[in-house]
Amino acid sequence: MEHGGNLFAARRAYPQAPEPWLDLSTAINPYAYPFAPPPMESFTRLPQPEELRALEAAAAFAYRVPAEVGIIAAPGTQAIVNWLPHLLPARRIGILGFTYCEHARSWANGGAELTVAEDLSGLEDEEIAIVVNPNNPDGRLVAAADLHALAAVLGKHGGLLIIDEAFVDFLEPGASAVPGTAESGVVVLRSFGKTYGLPGLRLGFAIASKPVAEKLRAALGPWPVSGAAIAMGSTALTDAEWLSATRARVHADARALDKVLAAAGFASAGGNPLFRLVRHEDAGGWFERLATAGILVRRFEARPAWLRFGIAGSDAARMRLCAALGLE
Repeated sequence: MEHGGNLFAARRAYPQAPEPWLDLSTAINPYAYPFAPPPMESFTRLPQPEELRALEAAAAFAYRVPAEVGIIAAPGTQAIVNWLPHLLPARRIGILGFTYCEHARSWANGGAELTVAEDLSGLEDEEIAIVVNPNNPDGRLVAAADLHALAAVLGKHGGLLIIDEAFVDFLEPGASAVPGTAESGVVVLRSFGKTYGLPGLRLGFAIASKPVAEKLRAALGPWPVSGAAIAMGSTALTDAEWLSATRARVHADARALDKVLAAAGFASAGGNPLFRLVRHEDAGGWFERLATAGILVRRFEARPAWLRFGIAGSDAARMRLCAALGLE
């Protein structure tokens, strides 16, 4: 179970676990956007270019994208991660710290030489630098001004900075690097599914200079996302009131989860409003005990003392977690 959310694998590994499983492994907002079913024609005809442009305009407004920068809708940000090595020829790739593994995998599959840097200065000489911000899984946050400064240094030798902001939406607006992304050497990725609790919809965005954006648009083809994704995404991205209320709700839940995990003997190792990273000398044992109780959390082969817990989205889920942790 290399990534979170693989309940089929969990059921095979723990066939006696009670159903339904409580999946806390994905760090996805547990409060899904309350969408109305999209019109039938969104399924029975091809998406129209005007509808796609309206979706991208809604995203541009929500993310505060500068007018001179392009924005491209894609079937999830993972599709963009996979395409970028094919569109941006580079051999030397630097990635900041221990982070989401698909960035390294995607570039390595294309034959790039990868370096893991401990700080931003270690990325300055790379052809392409990648920063997941806030970081997954520890929540490390680099100031937007520092990222733009790095982009300026990279730009002096033709380098480019990729910023993955999959978990930025529940932080303060100033955490995002998007509003200052006028530089041609910056690509920012934004996830719709994690924020709006709809990962199965497969919708994400790339924000980049017009030339890079058009390369990505050409690679994705004429119908990059489904009609249903266009309809539901266009509505959700314009609902600032829902996002604000959900942000407050998730923050409160995260604080409550901190207390539960501390009471169970876990030490904080970082986090984000959508997940908490903890350490425990018996993290492997706790993973097993939770899985036996039908609760899936995220473990890390390279960091065996770590576990990552997503936010439980109901009183029943929270009570079930407390019971499995021996806190009844």
